[in-house]
Amino acid sequence: FFSSCFMVLQVGDSIPSGSFGTTVDGKPSSLSTDDIFKGKKVVLFGVPGAFTPTCTKDHCPGFGLLANKLKDLGVDSIACMAVNDLFVMQAWAESLNVTEKMTMLADGNGDWTKSAGLEVDLTSFGMGLRCKRFALVAEDGKVTHIAIDESGLSKTSAEAIIEFLQ
Repeated sequence: FFSSCFMVLQVGDSIPSGSFGTTVDGKPSSLSTDDIFKGKKVVLFGVPGAFTPTCTKDHCPGFGLLANKLKDLGVDSIACMAVNDLFVMQAWAESLNVTEKMTMLADGNGDWTKSAGLEVDLTSFGMGLRCKRFALVAEDGKVTHIAIDESGLSKTSAEAIIEFLQ
């Protein structure tokens, strides 16, 4: 059992500093949290794993389908993160046809996930340390909304984020 030595991220907190793997023009790259959040209104959602059932059928596609509505509500960018490598995240985005709608962020070793207090131990499923299913809104690096779903998507879906933003 992994226990967090950090408090779970809350409204009013600053986004923990860190970096993520990503793909830019087909090449491996990295983005810092400043690159992602500084001076922007960002929706970041996290999933336990790319290509897992709920994440693939509902969670990520929902944000892809509603990306324009989120942008209409003042969101500058949408990002999806998971404790996976950047190649898996890119392949997943391509398979879901969301590469133009959101930035895929790989937290390969779970470092950012741990610093945000969002880790979950899924070793009993052979998945190791992963990220809890969450969604947050941050403005200029400060969390204005965060939700975590222990099961299902009632709090972390694109629809739930839209409801918060309206």
